[in-house]
Amino acid sequence: SCSACHLQDGRGRPPEPNQEPLSLLFRISGANDQPDPHYGGQIQPKSLPGIQGEVRISVSTNLIVNKFGDGVPYELTNPSYHFTDLAYGPRASEWKVSPRVAPAVIGLGLLESISESTLESWADPEDQDEDGISGKINRVWNVETKQQDVGRFGWKANQPTVKQQVAAAFQGDIGITSSLFPNEDLSRSQQAEFAHYQSGGEPELSDELLDDVTFYCQTLAVPARRDLDNPEVLRGETLFRRIGCAECHRSNIQTIEQPGFPELSRQIIHPYTDLLLHDMGFDLADGRPDGVATGSEWRTPPLWGIGLVGTVNKHTRFLHDGRARNLEEAVLWHGGEGAASRDHYKRLSKPDRHALLEFLNSL
Repeated sequence: SCSACHLQDGRGRPPEPNQEPLSLLFRISGANDQPDPHYGGQIQPKSLPGIQGEVRISVSTNLIVNKFGDGVPYELTNPSYHFTDLAYGPRASEWKVSPRVAPAVIGLGLLESISESTLESWADPEDQDEDGISGKINRVWNVETKQQDVGRFGWKANQPTVKQQVAAAFQGDIGITSSLFPNEDLSRSQQAEFAHYQSGGEPELSDELLDDVTFYCQTLAVPARRDLDNPEVLRGETLFRRIGCAECHRSNIQTIEQPGFPELSRQIIHPYTDLLLHDMGFDLADGRPDGVATGSEWRTPPLWGIGLVGTVNKHTRFLHDGRARNLEEAVLWHGGEGAASRDHYKRLSKPDRHALLEFLNSL
């Protein structure tokens, strides 16, 4: 069922009007940033037959109107989320809600093969070089090694390895336990209610199947770029670097040696990410901490493959909650550490804006 959200290994999207979310999930936390005692750490609108889903979710949007430096107007859509028919009583007043669409699962093994020392060399949490870009590593718990590790995967880099990301998704998104996460993801209120339901095994997912899905995600290739010699694309790449986008969306990275995986080892890759957390400002903040990530910090998402989202997934929705209806809107939502690049983009001429978008669509 992974492909229900990661359709053709690609990106999820927010629901259309009058649709319920499928590939858009909601992480929640209650008092002291702990899982809610009734709803846990992730809202589950779907359920087994005969059991009421936890909640019904709908999404509405309002328009934000602004203009570029040359006077050309643009519109952004700002989402609001509504929770009704809550199965275990009203939501707590201190609920912190984080909507997140399913990301593409291409190239994960290559991202896992970027050395920790490389990530540390990019991190500048105190902005000591005073360039307005900090970037920090999320330190998260590795359930296999039983120690803190570098977070790489997820919208807030809250998982350290592909295997743990896969196992966490099996548990949290589908309700399937594994050796990494052997307990059902149930709140205290649900444990007694569901105690009489037959288990699919303890754990339900075999290590062999977990390893197979992990291997698939680790070795799923990245699509080749297109239009590499197009003068407009080349000009757009120059503009991308000139206005500062490449400070976070890094390319030309060499992976480390991965024993048994020659296709991942010593490769020069172009993911356009630093895998670090950056403060993206108030407008994109979810207000929910995750590891050392604050409520306004997000991992730099890889850009490889984004020019094919429309082909693969039949939509062009971007950012962590899919609010951006195209790549230009994704750029315009940048705030915080990305505000300077956004403002540079807004001041570009229309032909230059088009060239930069042509470069992004070539990835």
